[in-house]
Amino acid sequence: MDSTIHRDSSGRSLADYPRPSVAVDTAVLAPDPERGLVVLQVRRGRGPGWALPGTFIHPGETLADAVTRSLDQKANIRGLRPRQLHVFDAPDRDDRGWVLSVAHIAVVSPERLSARLVENTRLVPVHAPGRLIYDHADIIALAVDDVRARYAAVPDPDGLLAAEFTLRELRLLHEAVKGEALQRDTFRRAMEAGLEATGAQVAAGRGRPAAVFRVRPPA
Repeated sequence: MDSTIHRDSSGRSLADYPRPSVAVDTAVLAPDPERGLVVLQVRRGRGPGWALPGTFIHPGETLADAVTRSLDQKANIRGLRPRQLHVFDAPDRDDRGWVLSVAHIAVVSPERLSARLVENTRLVPVHAPGRLIYDHADIIALAVDDVRARYAAVPDPDGLLAAEFTLRELRLLHEAVKGEALQRDTFRRAMEAGLEATGAQVAAGRGRPAAVFRVRPPA
């Protein structure tokens, strides 16, 4: 094994440079039919207030490993594959020192989150996230913008509905994400390129049967 210490053009080694600590924080969002988008929060172990589930990276650990560990240990959540959202790197963002946060995002059904809630966790509407530490409110805001942009362009991009669904079921999902009612005809025109009719119909109350759709596979 080569024990030579690498030095840059100024003669300094990696150890000569101060380094930030690296953390992960995850915004787990769910579209609730009654409250709109909600976000999972955990009560802080030390100090007042609430936070997104997060942790510092351990030696030999990947970012994805750290996210998985933090969701499991702090929020009783397993089986998610959050994706990276953004690096929050303001030098003064954390009062404990120089800490970079690699923010992640996941979107799940509200039923899945509600079934896993444990003591010291809560689901809060994204428009009223409450008292949070550091820049976690900014992480939530960016996550919400990301989710709403994706849903504006693609029907059910996170696969929260059943494989086959009615247009009404799809619209209600998107309304929960958007946080407001959507005009039916406008919504249908926006989504139709990404939908594929199954030819089936289901009873829809007293009205005529509703057509059933599925998400069109990528070309």
